[in-house]
Amino acid sequence: MTLHSLELLDRDVTARILLADDDPRLLESLQGLLKLYQYHVDTAVGGQAAIEQLSNNHYDLLLLDLRMPDVSGHDVMQHMLAHEIATMTIVVSGETSIDDISRALRNGAYDYLKKPYVPEELLATVNNAIRKKRLEDSNRVMESRLNRSEKLHRFIVNNSPDIIYILDEKGCFSFLNSKIEQLLGYDRNELIGHPIAAIIEEDDLEKAHYFFEQATRSEHSSRSIEIAMRPREAGHSKRFFELSIWPVDETSELNGAAQRYRIYGTARDITDRMEAEAFINFQAYHDLLTRLPNRSLFKDRLSMALTQAARNNQRLAVMFIDLDRFKVINDSLGHTMGDRLLQAVSQRLLGCIRRGDTLSRFGGDEFTLLLPDSQSPLAASQVAEKILESIKEPFKLGEHDIYVGASIGIALYPEGGTTLDALIKNADIAMYRVKNTGKDGFYVFSHDMTISATQRLLLEQDMRRALENDEFEVYYQPQMDTHTERLVGLEALVRWNHPAMGRLTPAEFIPVAEDSRLIVELDRLTLAAACRQVRHYHQNGYPELKLSVNLSPLLLDRDNFVDHILETLAREQFPTHLLELEITEGLLMNDRTDVVEKLTLLSNAGVQIAIDDFGTGYSSLSYLQKFPIDTLKIDRSFIHAIKTAEEEACIVNAIISMALGLKLHIVAEGVENIAQLSYLRSLGCHTVQGYLFGQAVPLDELMKRLGPPHPLVASASA
Repeated sequence: MTLHSLELLDRDVTARILLADDDPRLLESLQGLLKLYQYHVDTAVGGQAAIEQLSNNHYDLLLLDLRMPDVSGHDVMQHMLAHEIATMTIVVSGETSIDDISRALRNGAYDYLKKPYVPEELLATVNNAIRKKRLEDSNRVMESRLNRSEKLHRFIVNNSPDIIYILDEKGCFSFLNSKIEQLLGYDRNELIGHPIAAIIEEDDLEKAHYFFEQATRSEHSSRSIEIAMRPREAGHSKRFFELSIWPVDETSELNGAAQRYRIYGTARDITDRMEAEAFINFQAYHDLLTRLPNRSLFKDRLSMALTQAARNNQRLAVMFIDLDRFKVINDSLGHTMGDRLLQAVSQRLLGCIRRGDTLSRFGGDEFTLLLPDSQSPLAASQVAEKILESIKEPFKLGEHDIYVGASIGIALYPEGGTTLDALIKNADIAMYRVKNTGKDGFYVFSHDMTISATQRLLLEQDMRRALENDEFEVYYQPQMDTHTERLVGLEALVRWNHPAMGRLTPAEFIPVAEDSRLIVELDRLTLAAACRQVRHYHQNGYPELKLSVNLSPLLLDRDNFVDHILETLAREQFPTHLLELEITEGLLMNDRTDVVEKLTLLSNAGVQIAIDDFGTGYSSLSYLQKFPIDTLKIDRSFIHAIKTAEEEACIVNAIISMALGLKLHIVAEGVENIAQLSYLRSLGCHTVQGYLFGQAVPLDELMKRLGPPHPLVASASA
């Protein structure tokens, strides 16, 4: 390039770009994009057309596809090398094999972008390539005209966006432009005569030493390396640079002494790019909510740990941790509070493990934990106990004290599996065993558990068939007036008459129904059947008998929830004021307008709303005032604490006193003896239910046992 061409380059800032691809539509799209940024853009359809354009015209940059018929992108680059065409090349291709990428870079490609390209990334790469091309052109002109154009040389160098330097044969700075002051804070004069190693970060010194040693052995080829440099001011973050060097061998006189120059180089600040790449890499292997390793990174570390364990005859443990009651909290308090809870849980879990362990968020409210050096089941069990103890403490989030538990499954290598997938699967199976046996605990996997996991899947399949074949039955537990001692209501409870396993209790199938979302259809069938059966007794001696039905939060989330309830009541001719829908406290904790609206619509229609198991969740006076609540049902755990009329009843006293003050109806669950009944009556509790009056049975059987309406306390206690 001549001096005249450099002057044209300075005046004419519009870069000339050639696009080469066999897809005309892509060429048109890319040409339009680049023209928006004032680039002069030509196109070539196919490799042969690109060669002709390059041979007849000057271009600063070539954007080249690799896979083109007849003449490929590789052929085009070979032609450019053979004919010394100095146009910078960026490959934009769908080819992603290592061989294609490596070959393109060996043939002189500046960068490689994968189709479909991201416009912002492509524009940034084009801009950087143009800048580098212009700098390289400028540097060549500077080298060839150094003696004739010292003023122009210094102007270009000192206004370069990069650090420009010259090293002598000892690796010490002979020249530095002023960019070193802006980027690293050094006065360039204080570095003259000092080795470049003085400003390289210690961790990169060995790499840099090898790089420069190899560079000085080559007389012609340029080399590049990414390296960290140390700012002058202590405490400033280190910065990353791309060092490009060109070996030279020149001697000049300095202060009467001959000085030999060995390396001319540039240092481009790539800190922003490195940080962006680090963030992208972090995203690929971490969960952004909790900052924990994600599933991919966990599997990578487990795979390495398995290899080491097999080689050294060691043991390891994999834990599968699932939070109990998280879905209720997430549905009731909202996803924002759910996310905050997951973050808080993550910090608790990290406090329970060692530095060498790996905790990951596997997905949703599931976590996995790798203990790479767990020599016995006892060691893993101790970690699980520590986690359970930590998790059970309340989480203070905003105005809420949130309680969760955890179900933990443990798989030990090699007993619980010898492969990555087997260990994770078996830890998951052990975790589900905990879920099915009461939650908030842990199990170590044993091979008999695989039968349980299979049975769970079969149970879900059987449940779908059972809904079609009407295998579910409604049982009822009586609710008695504490003062008249008469039957005033019935709580409907679903049972499954399984054709092979016999009659199943809710604890055996409700968790499966909730996980599979079959609970929605099951709740609807239960409500319709209960209304139909109880309506029969409205017409036969119990005209004011109240029906209580539990509802899943999943059913209430449906848009047609209110319409379905009212349509069911109309179809079964069931009076709205005799239906009481039982919901959990968790549903009320978030001020969701849809929940308020749905419950208000039902309340306005006459349907009663009750809070089930009151006192075990997030009991708060605020939601009792915001929502149309009619009844509080005191959980059986509090009733069980009443041993005598004087002992351990303060919670029950407080709940009943509060409910009476708010003019709410009160139902006490789990009443098992006369002492409990008498105490509740003395406090003003309106209604009771429990084994004192019998277990839940089909309605006809219950009514035969109770007989016509009359006081039942004496017969129940007999």
